[in-house]
Amino acid sequence: MNKKAKRFTAAALAGILALSCTACGEGGSGAAAGSKKIGVIQYTTVPSLDNCYKGFVKGLKDEGFEQGKNLTIDFQNAQAETATADTEAQTMASKKYDMLSAIATPAAMSAYAASKANNIPVVFTAVSDPVAAKLVQSLDKPGTNCTGSSDQLPLEAQIQMIRAFLPKAKKIGILYTTSEPNSLSNLATFKMLAPKYNFQVVEQGVTNASEVASGAQALVAKGVDCFNNFTDNNVVNNMKSELQAANKAGIPVFGSEEEQVRDGCLASVSIDFVALGEETGKMAGKILKGEAKPESTKVYVVHNGKPIYNTDVLSQLKLKVPAAYQNATKTKTAGSK
Repeated sequence: MNKKAKRFTAAALAGILALSCTACGEGGSGAAAGSKKIGVIQYTTVPSLDNCYKGFVKGLKDEGFEQGKNLTIDFQNAQAETATADTEAQTMASKKYDMLSAIATPAAMSAYAASKANNIPVVFTAVSDPVAAKLVQSLDKPGTNCTGSSDQLPLEAQIQMIRAFLPKAKKIGILYTTSEPNSLSNLATFKMLAPKYNFQVVEQGVTNASEVASGAQALVAKGVDCFNNFTDNNVVNNMKSELQAANKAGIPVFGSEEEQVRDGCLASVSIDFVALGEETGKMAGKILKGEAKPESTKVYVVHNGKPIYNTDVLSQLKLKVPAAYQNATKTKTAGSK
């Protein structure tokens, strides 16, 4: 080979190497070509939301997106601070991620608000009433850059359970956060259904974590026979205060999902939040692949709940399992023997 040919070959090889390095750099550290970036905001740390995220990652993997291969997830926890959720969402939107995902209503509202400037797709989960939160125009046809899954609670089944466990009860106490649209929606439905089962609803609104204990004590003072929880992030995050007030009064707390029952509630008709998150992850995967669009992707709603009760709490309150719930799932309080 003459010198001219050698120089040409060397130049060609250098060009190929340069192009290869550029392609590697565009994918990020270890990222595959064509990889996607998702920003995930979880509103707070509670087991139900943690389970949603676990399922979300699994659902994405089912659709062919795996962290460290062709997917990068920027996960942030807002620690129950709306201002933090707003800031995180704005930061993610400014980086023009391929998608924003949000776990719980306040986080979803933050993500949706931040996404509007760049029209980034938003996929939410654990949002009880996406219409009331103004994330979508309807469950069947979202009509926005937002869709996802709803943890709409099986409220009538829950009321039926309360009546079965407490046949003589008259008043159900409900703690809720006044700024959470999901709680307001659930409360309205619960109040509409309760009289059908001869219950009176006694409500107590709170605005922040510090009011949960005093709110629970106020409901006890009003003579409630039990408490019922929704998926209210503030209340669930501070459920120990509610349980302390209820235990002191010798009345049960009915949870909204199985992790609450393991943490000391008597019983619940529970949603499987891992499965909910998984459905959401699959939805997100299809949108990332261009197989679906948020505005025309129907919001996924859970229709069935699973009854579960805590045998430790049942014994503590000297109650019996109603005949209709003999085959329900049993659990014990976390940490008990």
